[in-house]
Amino acid sequence: MSRLAACFEKLRASGAKALIPYVTAGDPEPSVTVPLMHAMVDAGANIIELGVPFSDPMAEGPVIQRAMERALEYDVSLDDVLEMVRSFRKTDAETPVVLMGYLNPVEVRGYENFARDAQAVGVDAVLLVDMPPEEADDLLSALYAHELDMIFLVAPTTDEARIKAITESGRGFIYYVSLKGVTGAGHLDIDGVKQQLVKIRAQTDLPVGVGFGIKDAESAASIAGVADAVVVGSALVRRVEENADSADDINRAVAGLLAEMRTAMDAG
Repeated sequence: MSRLAACFEKLRASGAKALIPYVTAGDPEPSVTVPLMHAMVDAGANIIELGVPFSDPMAEGPVIQRAMERALEYDVSLDDVLEMVRSFRKTDAETPVVLMGYLNPVEVRGYENFARDAQAVGVDAVLLVDMPPEEADDLLSALYAHELDMIFLVAPTTDEARIKAITESGRGFIYYVSLKGVTGAGHLDIDGVKQQLVKIRAQTDLPVGVGFGIKDAESAASIAGVADAVVVGSALVRRVEENADSADDINRAVAGLLAEMRTAMDAG
């Protein structure tokens, strides 16, 4: 059983929901990332999404765009991100790690090379914003041969036929984007999210995580009431930015918000 599947099974058995934080690897500088990953787990994170810096992050709002710019000032590459995962795995063999980013760095490396190298360092899954399932056959073959899951996005505008195609191709969990637009934008409509999750669950038994627009403990608890996982990104990356001069302050600020979310989610 994969780490992701085991994580969701354990949570389901205890009646809990997954808390999935996103941070950009190498932000605000490379030495911060691995200790921050551990701090997030200690604060109650179940799965970590690690953003791979990219020069044209089309789906990201200004907060994560700036994070990627800061990481790229240190020339943080896919190689560096894989080494961060390798380092994290030295003391954490259980927490699933999802690499989130864009197709270009993976395509340049080659699907087979990427899948082999990602598996070797302990990556569990990949989410590539600009890789639609209709064009993913070669990538999926490489990933699945190396026991890596591919996570696809479902948007509010995705129709049921395409939801079916996405759920048939994906593994690990389905990521529902709760808002139209880029990361960090808009306000949550919990009733609307609930209606969309009904459509998704009619097509798959995979867990469904919800991201975009989750900013605080209250919104995290609201989403946990309808979804299997709560994904939070911009709210955490903003705290990294606000405390960029001190790694200890970053860890405290990010872990503090996650701990509040974890408490609220479990109370709900």
